[in-house]
Amino acid sequence: MPTPPPPASLEGLSLADIARLAEEKKLPPVERWNPEHCGDSEMRIARDGTWFHQGSPIGRPAMVRLFSTILRREADGRHVLVTPVEKLDIAVEDAAFVAVELKSEGSGRERRLAFRLNTGDIVVAGPDHPLRFAAGEAGPQPYLAVRGGLEALVARPVYYELAELALEEGGDPPGLWSAGAFFAMGGGG
Repeated sequence: MPTPPPPASLEGLSLADIARLAEEKKLPPVERWNPEHCGDSEMRIARDGTWFHQGSPIGRPAMVRLFSTILRREADGRHVLVTPVEKLDIAVEDAAFVAVELKSEGSGRERRLAFRLNTGDIVVAGPDHPLRFAAGEAGPQPYLAVRGGLEALVARPVYYELAELALEEGGDPPGLWSAGAFFAMGGGG
């Protein structure tokens, strides 16, 4: 049975709806597949989240979504596309995903932050999906843990939303709670 398409936006969804959608998503068990390495996929994920094959952008979102479900990060940091019978390298310029939308509910320790990724996936920040802030040339660069060592680069407009929420909270150090975990917004990584 095909999976339903991801929501186009988090607007209008409660965090309970978002949590249900995130839990319903079934991913292939790529962590259990260990075929022989077969070579290079001739694919690349650009910093802005655009997927390329042989230098050309992949224009079909459904195709990108499909490939994203078989993406895995190896212990040595490489990214691969893996099936039960083959494993192919894929170049990733920064992070495998980009967090393009934020939804926040609650405040302080009761806050929950949900992110929609460029692939349509939804991830709620928390102990299993921490936010980290690395030092970057343009200031702190936030990343969200997605699964199995894969991360999402938090898009700059979404980072500004996070910063505004943190300033409203007035914490010292500045940061945000989500799903019971606190994430300081420093630049240390």
